[in-house]
Amino acid sequence: MFAKAFRVKSNTAIKGSDRRKLRADVMAAFPTLGTDQVSVLVPGKEELNIVKLYAHRGDAVTVYVSGGNPILFEVEKNLYPTVYTLWSYPDLLPAFTTWPPVLEKLVGGADLMLPGLVVPPAGLPQVQKGDLCAIALLGNRRSGDKSSPPSLAPLALDPPDLSEEKESVQADPALQGDLRRLTLEGEEENGEVQRMCEEKSLSEASEDPSVRGLNPHPTDSKTLQEQMDELVQRCFLHALKCQVRKADLPLLTSTFLGSHMLSCCPEGRQLDIKKSSYKKLSKFLQHMQQEQIIQVKELSKGVESIVAVDWKHPRITSFVIAEPSPTSQTIQEGSREQPYHPPDIKSLYCVPASMTLLFQESGHKKGSILEGGEVRMIIINYVKRNDLVDADNKNLVKLDPILCDCILEKNEQHTVMKLPWDSLLTRSKLKIMYIRSLQTTAHEPDLTRYLYFLEYSHTHLFICLEKLQPVYQVTFPGQEPIVKKGRICPIDITLAQRASNKKVTVVRNLEAYGLDPCSVAAILQQRCQASATVMPAPGAKDSLQVQIQGNQVHHLSRLLLEEYQLPRKHIQGLEKAPKPGKKK
Repeated sequence: MFAKAFRVKSNTAIKGSDRRKLRADVMAAFPTLGTDQVSVLVPGKEELNIVKLYAHRGDAVTVYVSGGNPILFEVEKNLYPTVYTLWSYPDLLPAFTTWPPVLEKLVGGADLMLPGLVVPPAGLPQVQKGDLCAIALLGNRRSGDKSSPPSLAPLALDPPDLSEEKESVQADPALQGDLRRLTLEGEEENGEVQRMCEEKSLSEASEDPSVRGLNPHPTDSKTLQEQMDELVQRCFLHALKCQVRKADLPLLTSTFLGSHMLSCCPEGRQLDIKKSSYKKLSKFLQHMQQEQIIQVKELSKGVESIVAVDWKHPRITSFVIAEPSPTSQTIQEGSREQPYHPPDIKSLYCVPASMTLLFQESGHKKGSILEGGEVRMIIINYVKRNDLVDADNKNLVKLDPILCDCILEKNEQHTVMKLPWDSLLTRSKLKIMYIRSLQTTAHEPDLTRYLYFLEYSHTHLFICLEKLQPVYQVTFPGQEPIVKKGRICPIDITLAQRASNKKVTVVRNLEAYGLDPCSVAAILQQRCQASATVMPAPGAKDSLQVQIQGNQVHHLSRLLLEEYQLPRKHIQGLEKAPKPGKKK
């Protein structure tokens, strides 16, 4: 279904109420389907899964999977049929017919134009802008994806009309030339396109969440269950050979599955013991104990642990580990091709309409983006250009009407006529930034004078920077800068109480710093050996939050500060880490 990699958020069996709602949505979206057809498409008792995932560009997509095949998908609350559904119901959507050479171009991303259509005797389908449509090939009304589609006889074409159509094509030299060119290019690229389509088919087969346990080779006659059995055993042996050590024993069986077996699952596949012949982890481990690979004991009531491992067992020693893909060798950041690098974040100012007169002489207008140093130089130049420096005291600046409107409060505009330079160029909220600026330029006399002024004269403070609209600029490595209004929200770490007085750690605003919540959750789940989930952040549109069981602020601190190298000032809540000696 997807040309590029995607991230799976969840894959769950559909509830009875959701199944009924889906039937109603299908009937509303596709009124041509009868009640019996809808019941077959959305079966009442057969397995039907809801797969929630994020596409390559971050779009949220919901896929409905029946019998291992995706039948419907939902994007932005709009329901669409897949090619599998169109195979079964070819009249579900208005269909346009084209030639095989044209389809090869469409596979590469080209748009379907009117000259590429085969016009039937009854004319083209009557559609409106925005209507869903299907594309079929001349000679077969069905079209599909990675497997060979079944044949369906085309709509009958009247021979006289068809000959007239051919004559019209021959009568139009330009159209005839286009078709000849398409045919020639198609012949030259046919082999290459076929190879690319086959490679894409294999990739899609491995990416489909419902068939991640499947071998993508069509010649493999093994059932889904048999392939899942192999995957379970592979992850089991991989975990024992590479991750579990003698010092780790005894090891809870639940921890062995969650922290070791799942992390050994090959990229692009999904481990689900329920879909294997074992059905339960305890039953699978019993089989492994019968083969004398491990020894499992119930150390406490209802809790089993692995107490011994025979690392010299032939199945462990002969197990060969597949080489990891290049993407798995980088920091686990979803589909990133490079390790994570923190963005460069810069605070800026936007000129509002009320201060346009002060900045227009320097060539700036409403909405102009400026750095703090630029604002300072513009004000200095404005004072000098308008001869506003007091003749008797060079440290004072006379306020003209424009400065009065931009700097003073309304109750000061008739009483304050002059201000010291320092009041004009800074205020108490910004004094730390100004002191750092002076220190970097090593102007000790200026710094001393400024500190003296802050101690004895802070009655009139500069309002210019405060009245400018704050904006910030985020620049990720190798990308163009992004400027947004307001101040960037820090990564927010909080602790919350859930059912049974259990404590959880909640992390928000990861997306603003280029971090994928799903990938961060996967990393924390493995390192903390605790459950981690991703859910919509309350009160924030299109934003996700990560929730981990227990107080995991210490793990978050090491991940964000040490590995991702994010500045501490952009993270709030690190002080909530458990104190040494206290229970987490």
